[in-house]
Amino acid sequence: MLGPVTTGRPARARTHRRPRRRAIRVLLALVAVAAVLGIAVVAVPMLRPAGPRPLFQMPVACGETWQLSTYPGHDDYDVDFFPIEGEAWGRPVLASYAGTVTVAGINGSLGGRTPENPDGPRGRGGGYWVKIDHGGKWETQYLHMLEPPLVTVGQEVAQGDQIGRLGSTGNSGAPHLHYEQRRGWDKVETHFDGEPSGITTDEREQILRRVSNNCPAVS
Repeated sequence: MLGPVTTGRPARARTHRRPRRRAIRVLLALVAVAAVLGIAVVAVPMLRPAGPRPLFQMPVACGETWQLSTYPGHDDYDVDFFPIEGEAWGRPVLASYAGTVTVAGINGSLGGRTPENPDGPRGRGGGYWVKIDHGGKWETQYLHMLEPPLVTVGQEVAQGDQIGRLGSTGNSGAPHLHYEQRRGWDKVETHFDGEPSGITTDEREQILRRVSNNCPAVS
């Protein structure tokens, strides 16, 4: 009788295939669990109800009168701040309420509009900007500032602290401050000193005037 017929090739080892496949499956499962947990860490806090609205103040100096405005296509609830008197370039931009800086940098591109060249090329987006987390899912944003912000990510700021200077970086036609208040994922009507600003829609041009009460606390 003929003995066992071989092909001349060594038999393939099968002893390590199953443990290796099992290890890969375990690794993929761990990666999936980590991804789900990561999403939950970000999403779950945003699903909770927002806390009470902070007593936001205007992001400009105490006692000054400013024009608050919007225009068609600007997006509902966005507010542009223009000073009524004096030079606009370089005016202090102040924190509306105490919180933690979460963004301090460049949104889009800067462009080339400066006090020395006010008609220079526009950039894109918000230019130099800052975002502040005030807790309870409340946030404020400050855009188009003249130069790099005066604060850094993670820095704690008090109401009235200067965070930058007014300018025209990004997609901006003139020196001003673009300002937003957000509750969770939603942009909302801005309130100042406990009162609604009245800027509620971009379906038409709106121009209002208000006096800032972003004043140092009296000890």
